[in-house]
Amino acid sequence: MPASDESARRALDSLNEAGRRFVESLSSTWSGHSHIDSASILAALTAAIHQDPAHWESMQQRFYGEQLQLWQRLAQGETTAPGEDNDRRFRAPEWRGLPYFDYVRQSYLLNARWLREMAASIPLEGQAKKRLEFFTRQIIDAAAPANFAATNPEVLKLAAESNGESLRRGMELLNEDIKKNRITMSDEAAFEIGRNIAVTPGEVVFENELIQLIQYRPQTVAVFARPLVMVPPCINKYYILDLQPENSFVRFAVENGQTVFMVSWRNVPADLGHFTWDQYLELGVIKAINVAREICGVEQVNTLGFCVGGTLLATALAVLHTKGERPAASATLLTTMLDFSDTGELAVYVDEDYVAQRETLYAEGGVMRGQELALTFASLRANDLIWNYVINSYLKGRKPEAFDLLYWNSDSTNLPGAMYVYYLRNTYLENNLCVPGRLTMCGVPVDLTRADLPVYLMASREDHIVPWRTAWQNTRLLPGDKTFVLAASGHIAGVINPAAKNKRHYWSGDHGAASAEHWLEAAERHPGSWWTHWNSWLESRAGDKVNAPAAPGNPSYPALEPAPGRYVRQRCD
Repeated sequence: MPASDESARRALDSLNEAGRRFVESLSSTWSGHSHIDSASILAALTAAIHQDPAHWESMQQRFYGEQLQLWQRLAQGETTAPGEDNDRRFRAPEWRGLPYFDYVRQSYLLNARWLREMAASIPLEGQAKKRLEFFTRQIIDAAAPANFAATNPEVLKLAAESNGESLRRGMELLNEDIKKNRITMSDEAAFEIGRNIAVTPGEVVFENELIQLIQYRPQTVAVFARPLVMVPPCINKYYILDLQPENSFVRFAVENGQTVFMVSWRNVPADLGHFTWDQYLELGVIKAINVAREICGVEQVNTLGFCVGGTLLATALAVLHTKGERPAASATLLTTMLDFSDTGELAVYVDEDYVAQRETLYAEGGVMRGQELALTFASLRANDLIWNYVINSYLKGRKPEAFDLLYWNSDSTNLPGAMYVYYLRNTYLENNLCVPGRLTMCGVPVDLTRADLPVYLMASREDHIVPWRTAWQNTRLLPGDKTFVLAASGHIAGVINPAAKNKRHYWSGDHGAASAEHWLEAAERHPGSWWTHWNSWLESRAGDKVNAPAAPGNPSYPALEPAPGRYVRQRCD
């Protein structure tokens, strides 16, 4: 055997071994979430076959007949008509131009359709049905022939052209990710927090065990009297709102005369695993609001929360209103759930057994690892956020390109176990938060309908984490003056859509519609970013213009260190 062939064989063998370890690592992380009751599924399948054997026999016969046709075409060296043209996994011409790979592709698509039909035909109800269909899709996505070196013509062609060098590089990238215990989605060497990402000038003006509070430097001569306090999601770093200068939401607000304060959540160490939801409210949201008020010398601030940051913000404001305090003149809630009656596909991961297990696990403290949460979210779009990188990085040996949003996506944050399980039980599992008085937080009963203040509600139409119709339900739940806007794209790209680029579009309309569908039917479509619409809304609630402060902080809250601060630099790796 030529040396180059032997080198390629060894590289392929090593890659297969590394791949086996990667799958084991992935499976161990996933196993805590996979609540498939195999016995119940088998029982339901058996009952369905006995009840309507003709249906199942017909489905099987059709499947076998179509597989036989594929075999006959392969034997005759024929290729089939183009299909699944929008499937990016099979873009290479070899998938249709070469009989073997055309057969592999068509057989996979046929098997996938058969599995989906079987799952759809099994008589399960409610969450059991959704869970079966979801994990069936996970199996189908994982089994795609593009995910394996031996059945991906692009991988084999590249390996031959590079004398196995692409496989060797892929093995190195896979080994690096196994050590990290996560998938690398972006060229991480291209970014550095504080150098070319999270660079809007500012100072940390307060910190405690849980947060640092950043006040950004003014970029206008005059600013609005009321500052804006931003509460980002606590399961990722705050700088999703302050990426690079050209797509920084923080910079946009500051350049439009807002004095912005940002909560930077700590990546909690194990000894803070006992921290509770109430402490996130008191030490995080409420403390940030009060510090901003004191520094700016105002009675009220404007507030903004993103995703679970919005849930925390709305809850904190409800607590404060119950106590007779009204520190906020307005609230902006970006892709936020308050009524968790429909949480989309994330619901498949949460049931009583899972929550009870985690409650036992974290009874004495401990942290919920950020990587596990990141993998859960990635599984909702597995082809894009998992298998795409398996193919390009591990099989083709290509390092991911630099992408700031995906760099942030990989920079997850650990959560206190106590806080995490409280959140899961009272939102995703039991939906207690939206029921007035059912929960007590910070010593008072929580009633979201008590937070009577102007609210700007923004959702993303293709959001796979916070379904837009669920976000729209906030218009029915919250009191007071409400403005609802729906942006194009997904959970992150819908939010981070810089006004200067004038991309995508958004819808606005009357919040008094009878349903989300009725709202959308009557809504007006606008080109460009929702940022400008929000900015106009916020300016009318931001007070008079005053001279910009010379520097962040005041004598009671002096600058502690330059933004972005220490907390945001702490990684889960």
